[in-house]
Amino acid sequence: MTTIVAPRPTAPPTPPQPPATAPAAPPVEGQPLRYPDASSRRMMTARGWWLVLLNFLLPGSAQVVTGNRRLGRTGIVSTLVMWTLVLAAVVSALAARPFFLAVATSSFPLVLAQCLMIAYAVLWVVLTADTLRLVRLVKTGRRARFAIAAASIALLVVASGTAVQAAAMAGTTRDTLGAIFGASGPAIEPSEGYYNILLLGADHVTTNDSKRFDSISVVSVNAETGATTITGFPRDMPGFPFSEGPMQERYPNGHEGHADPSCGWGSGINQLNTELEVCQDGALLYPDALANGSTPGIEATKDAAEGILGIKIPYYVTIDMYAFEALIDALGGVDITVKERLPIGGPHHTGQPLEKWVKGWIEPGKQHMDGFTAQWYARSRHTTSDFDRMRRQRELQQAILAQFTPQVVLTRFEEVADAGADLVNTDVPQQFIPTLLDLALKAKEQKVTTIELTPDGGIDEYHPDWAYIQQLVRSTLHPPTPTPAG
Repeated sequence: MTTIVAPRPTAPPTPPQPPATAPAAPPVEGQPLRYPDASSRRMMTARGWWLVLLNFLLPGSAQVVTGNRRLGRTGIVSTLVMWTLVLAAVVSALAARPFFLAVATSSFPLVLAQCLMIAYAVLWVVLTADTLRLVRLVKTGRRARFAIAAASIALLVVASGTAVQAAAMAGTTRDTLGAIFGASGPAIEPSEGYYNILLLGADHVTTNDSKRFDSISVVSVNAETGATTITGFPRDMPGFPFSEGPMQERYPNGHEGHADPSCGWGSGINQLNTELEVCQDGALLYPDALANGSTPGIEATKDAAEGILGIKIPYYVTIDMYAFEALIDALGGVDITVKERLPIGGPHHTGQPLEKWVKGWIEPGKQHMDGFTAQWYARSRHTTSDFDRMRRQRELQQAILAQFTPQVVLTRFEEVADAGADLVNTDVPQQFIPTLLDLALKAKEQKVTTIELTPDGGIDEYHPDWAYIQQLVRSTLHPPTPTPAG
């Protein structure tokens, strides 16, 4: 007997299925930023605003919460490092100002700061673009998506723009300091407690041989307190002595007039530059002047100022009187009280009537002067004496110092820096800049003392008592210590 086994039924073949896809992540209660309900425009709009705000307050935090955590950590760490550096700078500026100024005026730290600021600005752009991706603008409200994008870009401009501006300021500072303070070498020690600098205001001319110093003064800064004394010289002062050096050997009894008019007009102190440059023996008398960032004419004027005042003057600063105008405009003008009506312009020939040459007038009273007016205020001389002119130049110097506030300098930094680079020449070494800046900040808190070597100051311009002048300077710079009464 044969047993027949019926075959087992087989299941019909399964039709091919499409590839499986991961289901969308469901909203997780308590984590709406990372796992939002994408179907809710209201939630996505609120989430978008939060992400934009997080990106602005702490760049990288939006990525840590909702996206690429590695990128987010990079942003957060970079931000913390930047704020730490800023805080360290602020603390050192307040608690260790000389150290801060030394770092802030050195080339390498300025280059490093510039690179860091640019890199941080670029990082902020990357983080902002990624944040907008994470926001998923198409899921937000129609009106909100444009507002979120606009706000994100505006905050980016504020934040990264600030970093770019800081980088530009660092670069400008480095370039300006390099252009002005080209001399190298260690800063010298103060002489009898003072740093003395010869300050020369010069006409704007294309060749040095015809340059006469329109304004001559010595700035003496107390090395401890920053107290500043400015001593002004009449530019036609004759017969002055020199300190030890080549000019004293040439004029052992004081400076004399010249038979050769090409060597200067008369024997006034402001003619020394012409004498040393035109007579063409200046390089023989001062062979190291050019290599040290100076000129024979300036070195001779230094020796004259030292001989007259009896103090050591190691450095000079020349100011281009026409570039002065640009600096004052860059500072936003200066405030000066005018005591008398002054003409703008100068006669081509002595004796011309005023209407032939006067281009305008500076009227008495309180005035906020632009650069053009301030320059003529300092230089106008045809209706007043040289002594009045010296007084006005001191007033303008003090007005400019008063205008050099942190707010003005920061808001007009580029303009001030550009004007300064064209304005000043000096042999002050770069290493001395931090000390000068520190003393300048101290000086702003004190009144400037002035000594004018004029009849008003008890000095006969044409027959000065040199011993009296030196005693006057000593007693002003080193006043007697008061003793207790009784």
